[in-house]
Amino acid sequence: MRRKASEVAIPQPKFVSLVNYEMVDEFMKRTSSPWMLKPRIGASAMGMKKLHDPEAVWRAIANLDAREALHERSDFHLLEQFTPGDVYHVDSLVAGGKVLFASVERYGAPPFEVAHSGGVPISYFVKHGSKEQRALLKLNKKLLDGFGFEQGVTHAEFIRCADSKQHDSDQFIFLEVAARVGGAYTADTIAAATGINVWREWARLELATPERPYILPPVRKEYGGIAVSLARQENPCTSKYDDPEIVYRVRKPWHVGLIVRSPDHGRVISLLTEYARRFSEDFTAVAPAEERAEQHL
Repeated sequence: MRRKASEVAIPQPKFVSLVNYEMVDEFMKRTSSPWMLKPRIGASAMGMKKLHDPEAVWRAIANLDAREALHERSDFHLLEQFTPGDVYHVDSLVAGGKVLFASVERYGAPPFEVAHSGGVPISYFVKHGSKEQRALLKLNKKLLDGFGFEQGVTHAEFIRCADSKQHDSDQFIFLEVAARVGGAYTADTIAAATGINVWREWARLELATPERPYILPPVRKEYGGIAVSLARQENPCTSKYDDPEIVYRVRKPWHVGLIVRSPDHGRVISLLTEYARRFSEDFTAVAPAEERAEQHL
């Protein structure tokens, strides 16, 4: 992803592969800390580490190289300069190389921060027609065009830079992209706000023929968002959360989550902010950050 993004001039954090140690050393000398150590495979914030000095980087590399599995060693990782800022995701349906549908959402806090420091993750639609929505839709299209993505569904993440010394303070940069539906009930949140179920539409895209071409259903322009968390209770009860905007309740052991929908953008943010506070008091549990995807098995 990083190399392809460089080829097609997509703004992104500075990075180096962990293959040539001289290049790693040179990279750390010409960039400022902290740095993010990232595995080349996996999902969410699994296996990621925020490192603040060269000694910590070399120690982390040595620990990786001591692992038995080849795909867990250092050369299956990269080191990138940490970029502070708000994190957004854009979820798209693409056919014939054209983006037919895309939704833009913002995380309440960066996923890495939540995974490593705890808290209640929230995500919500950005305002329709806003400057940030227009900028992210444009960058997402440039990304998918540059990567040559022809058909299917994508989940891309971007950072709005907070550090004007590294980037224009109003600039969005590329974080990652995958040819899949976003996790953590992203599809349910999109469906709540727009009426578009990306799982179903992806299937319809793949089944389309020249005689029966794919046609995107009408898109509802409301706002949606989700608050979701690990729970201390196996089956947490959310009956005291009774706002009419709630359209979906997560039913998963040791988890709690609510999806809301409203034509009022501010109402969505207000509800999710309140739920994050109440979840922390009523339900939220914190588990150590996962190192490997195998921990899900």
